[in-house]
Amino acid sequence: MSLALDTTHSSIEFSVRHMGLATVRGRFTKFDVTATADAAGIPTAIEVDIDAASITTGVEGRDNHLRSPDFFDVANYPTITFRSTTIERKGDDLEVRGDLTIRGTTKPAVFHTEATGFMKDPWGNQRTAAEGTGKINRAEFGLTWNQALETGGLLVSEEVKFSFAVQLVEKAQVAA
Repeated sequence: MSLALDTTHSSIEFSVRHMGLATVRGRFTKFDVTATADAAGIPTAIEVDIDAASITTGVEGRDNHLRSPDFFDVANYPTITFRSTTIERKGDDLEVRGDLTIRGTTKPAVFHTEATGFMKDPWGNQRTAAEGTGKINRAEFGLTWNQALETGGLLVSEEVKFSFAVQLVEKAQVAA
């Protein structure tokens, strides 16, 4: 069964440590997720496309820096993508493995996911949802800008944590 994203009930967020002291959080406001699922509503394949320029942390100067060549270089790499390669049940949860592409570099990534089964919404549509987390080393994707701190350590951690909550609805069947 083919599924499309319900954008009004979905989010993709990230967090990174700043100066080893505090966590800075942000999100992407424009993205698309398509998936296929089995009859129970469990995903069998997932594709994600994120508009890298839609990054927001709530601080305009920081957001512009993140869009610059120092980080995402959105003028040259406008899209972040994820394509699942395997989805395995791990107890009650799913382990979604796939290829994550940032700044033209593709690396394997793993997301630990909780997925619901299908339910019918008040309008008769089949829906399913998933929430999950994962982490990457941003330097592996060419996001290497940083500053050494006088007291030791780095201004921005290389580890970035991601979380997502998405709702998907069965794509309408189009008559041939």
